[in-house]
Amino acid sequence: MNRRSPRLWILPVSVLAALLLGLLPLPAQVQGLRPYWLALVVAYWVIEEPDRAGLGFAFIVGLVADLVFGALLGEQALRLVIMAFILQRFRAQLRFFPLSQQALAIGGLLLNDRVVSAALHLLLGQPQLPWTYWLAPLVGMLLWVPLFLVFEALRQARRLR
Repeated sequence: MNRRSPRLWILPVSVLAALLLGLLPLPAQVQGLRPYWLALVVAYWVIEEPDRAGLGFAFIVGLVADLVFGALLGEQALRLVIMAFILQRFRAQLRFFPLSQQALAIGGLLLNDRVVSAALHLLLGQPQLPWTYWLAPLVGMLLWVPLFLVFEALRQARRLR
């Protein structure tokens, strides 16, 4: 039996969970605080499994997200590809940062994602998101450490079997 096959399910299940968390209805008061779950999941896989997750992975996941969320086709794909490109460029340094510094870097990437999203909305003449949406990168940054630790625990448990 192949030793790698038992943990192949973690990547697609994590993407599916991120898509479902993005669809979860929230009250209007906290809607803007929703972290970009998909970006967090893609970031983890690009950093930790570059052979399985790269620009193509980010593009396909973004297109699926555009279809699932009913967004402009290609918007999330573009946003995730930009993030994955930056992560690939600095992966060697980022992997060896302490988790707190990784969280700061992820927060910066999520903030960059908001800037790209705002620029796309402006370019296409769509209404801009409310100011509360600019707080979501902070929430994503705070969630990076627990998310990273959960994924690492799942991957380590599969390696031990």
